[in-house]
Amino acid sequence: MKLLIHRLLLASLAFVYSSSFVRADVSLSNLFSDHMVLQRNFTVPVWGKALAGEVITVAFGNQSHQTKADNAGKWAIELEPLKANAKPHELVVRGKNIITIKDVLVGEVWIGSGQSNMEWTMSNTHNAEEAIAAADQPNIRLFLVPKVKAAQPAEDLVAEWKACSPEAVKSFSAVSYFFARELHNRLDVPIGIIASSWGGSRIEPWIPTAEPTAGYSEMYNAMIAPIVRYAMRGAIWYQGESNVNDGEGPTYRDKMENLINSWRQKWGLEDFSFYYVSIAPFKDFYQPGNLPRLWHYQTEALKIPHTGMAVVCDIGNLNDIHPRNKLDVGRRLALWALAKNYGQNELVYSGPLYRSMDIDGNKIRLHFAHSNSGLVSRDGQSLNEFQIAAADGKFIPAQAAIDGETVVVSAKDVPQPENVRFAWHKLSNANLSNEEGLPAAPFTTENWRGGTGE
Repeated sequence: MKLLIHRLLLASLAFVYSSSFVRADVSLSNLFSDHMVLQRNFTVPVWGKALAGEVITVAFGNQSHQTKADNAGKWAIELEPLKANAKPHELVVRGKNIITIKDVLVGEVWIGSGQSNMEWTMSNTHNAEEAIAAADQPNIRLFLVPKVKAAQPAEDLVAEWKACSPEAVKSFSAVSYFFARELHNRLDVPIGIIASSWGGSRIEPWIPTAEPTAGYSEMYNAMIAPIVRYAMRGAIWYQGESNVNDGEGPTYRDKMENLINSWRQKWGLEDFSFYYVSIAPFKDFYQPGNLPRLWHYQTEALKIPHTGMAVVCDIGNLNDIHPRNKLDVGRRLALWALAKNYGQNELVYSGPLYRSMDIDGNKIRLHFAHSNSGLVSRDGQSLNEFQIAAADGKFIPAQAAIDGETVVVSAKDVPQPENVRFAWHKLSNANLSNEEGLPAAPFTTENWRGGTGE
């Protein structure tokens, strides 16, 4: 019996010793794994844990930085700005042990977030089999954040980077992948894309608050907070369907601004780019008037600096709240990034956005941003979905014709018009676009306070 007790005691001591040793090992956040992409031209934070006071050395390329873990065992360094590099490198971290992260590239990093249309996977898109088979893109790297909620901000998450392959991309966000692919094709640099979304989620759980209230922060805490120190260019966002029926248009705009500004504050980047999708028409679920109201305030959010809006009303599906064409959604978001972040000023990156109007007798002339390449009817038919109203506010169908960079709207029963609406209902299938095939966004001239994204 004494021998057994002695052996158990030795085993317990060995376990305590080994556990202490493990706790002393230097570690990295799980964001730092094989196949990752580091953001070019930014200082790049690298962080982890170790024994309090432990000396940590981080080496990458020709850089080497040293620090000590604080009393809580936390440590961090910053790599100096790096140039884009598609040649695999190693990130080496030395403390009491050595960690070697392999196959590290340097390029552009973005995050894609929102609800189901952002979460929607490649395996459920149009031409999925063909697109997946073509996804042998080793210089695109994917990081899929698991769907978890938390009452307080988490320090880490359980996931890893993967080189893009047909197998890796199947369950990845289609919009995020197509966005990354467009950037990679146009910029010819490695692209890292982090997908962090949750189907059916409202905007509130993605907004950090100091004192969490019901419905707020729980997705931010678990799915964004562990990421905010990772250097990246910006975010793409596809969300709004779950907030439509609150009738909270102006409130949603305020929540978007809160989301955007709080993420920028967390990342410490005032010019952190934020490009979002104006949700598509859909015949069910939305109560009358609520979808146009949300569209209006999504457009108004363009007044927030360093934002952009991809309009997808022409590629939606009235019978499906999850339109399967995600390729064009990702491409349209990428156009904003290419023009605004990467200096490709020759690109037309937005469809026509209403700017102002002139009343000329019995007609109203509409002026648009993003129209100087030419306005067209995308199906070759007469312009549709225009309505006009007099002072009584009763809107009736109107005739509309393109005149240069403007559209002239009139109706014989409205001799003294005051306002125009365009595509202003949840079943809209409007055909006004620019020469590049980018559709005009729905709008009403009543109490207009929208932005143009210029």
